[in-house]
Amino acid sequence: MITIQPFKALRPEAQLAKQVAARPYDVLSSKEAKIEAQGNSASFLHITKSEIDLPEDIDVHAQAVYDKAKENLGAFISRKILFRESKPCYYIYELVMNGKSQTGLVCGSSVDDYEKGLIKKHEFTRPDKELDRINHIKTTGAQTGNVFIAYKNVDAIDTLISEWKTAHSPVYDLIADDGIQHTVWIVNDDKAISRISGLFKELVPCTYIADGHHRAASAAKVRLSLGDTTTAAAGYFLTTLFPSNQLHIMDYNRLVKDLNGLTEEAFINAVKNNFSVTKAGGAFSPAQLHQFGMYLNNQWYQLTANANSYTTDPIGVLDITILQDNLLDPVLNIKDQRTDKRIDFVGGIRGLGELEKRVNSGEMAVAFSLHPVSISQLFDIADSGNVMPPKSTWFEPKLRDGLLTHLIDTIKF
Repeated sequence: MITIQPFKALRPEAQLAKQVAARPYDVLSSKEAKIEAQGNSASFLHITKSEIDLPEDIDVHAQAVYDKAKENLGAFISRKILFRESKPCYYIYELVMNGKSQTGLVCGSSVDDYEKGLIKKHEFTRPDKELDRINHIKTTGAQTGNVFIAYKNVDAIDTLISEWKTAHSPVYDLIADDGIQHTVWIVNDDKAISRISGLFKELVPCTYIADGHHRAASAAKVRLSLGDTTTAAAGYFLTTLFPSNQLHIMDYNRLVKDLNGLTEEAFINAVKNNFSVTKAGGAFSPAQLHQFGMYLNNQWYQLTANANSYTTDPIGVLDITILQDNLLDPVLNIKDQRTDKRIDFVGGIRGLGELEKRVNSGEMAVAFSLHPVSISQLFDIADSGNVMPPKSTWFEPKLRDGLLTHLIDTIKF
């Protein structure tokens, strides 16, 4: 069963919450982060993307960047932008996007559970991205990035969280510049805290990483690297646990730079080996599994995978596997989406217009829109011990960095 614990969050004063709250570090380039933080000295991007405060030509993985993050975090505390909770608490975090809400529990999840496989994974991680987070955590002494975790919903947990929200006022309630509402409640009652811990221990056999595989892996490796100096806090990592019936997975689309030397006609004919191909009247967003949109030379096409072109096992039935095995590899010679520089990925939040723009500009030759992976598919794959192809799931809305930070051992109060 799952072990979670409350923690003393480092968090902003209520009147500064909107200024502090920042989009996750891994959805912004350094240039985008610098623009977003411009004129806002309280933006948490000064900590998560601290290269914005250094010369533009600096290597973003240089130790100076992590040292600057630590310096900025200390400055936020000394300027009383951030303070540390006086006792360990749980936090309830509600997100509302386009009228749809989802509510999660912010807590420390056990590194031991992660290493035992009770916190299940569905993606491989990249060593370079892990090292970046390891260096950031070890230098700052803080886990600034939240790991988005799902669990199969439990009525008793849903009821407890709903009742707490109804009976208490939130500490934060803000609408970010993108229109997404972020509301946070503090659970600071000892009986409620004990009840929450007990329900997860008794009724939740496992959880599933939805977004944040690199953050989770990095936290575990930091704990291991600290050895005898490990603190109790380093044995847990910052997570928000969402019941599966509230989650929304968006499409995660593909762009390819060239047609592998094929003419447009030869390329389409090759695609027809495994797909039916028809012209679409406009931007095509697949309405069901095994359908795909393809944008090529100012024209959208609808692709439907031939029934005999894929297997029905948990990995083989995924649309991204079908696209890889029946088009990207045999037609475009893309063998590994994780390493091939000819392919790029666009989260569904950016819309199909982003695909059109990048193809029309000549930067890319062809784009593919996919139907979103379902939460049941994610669970099936994680339960089977397999991993999805890279960039298979895009979750929206995303948690904001800076509202709740988990300290491990470096910063003293």
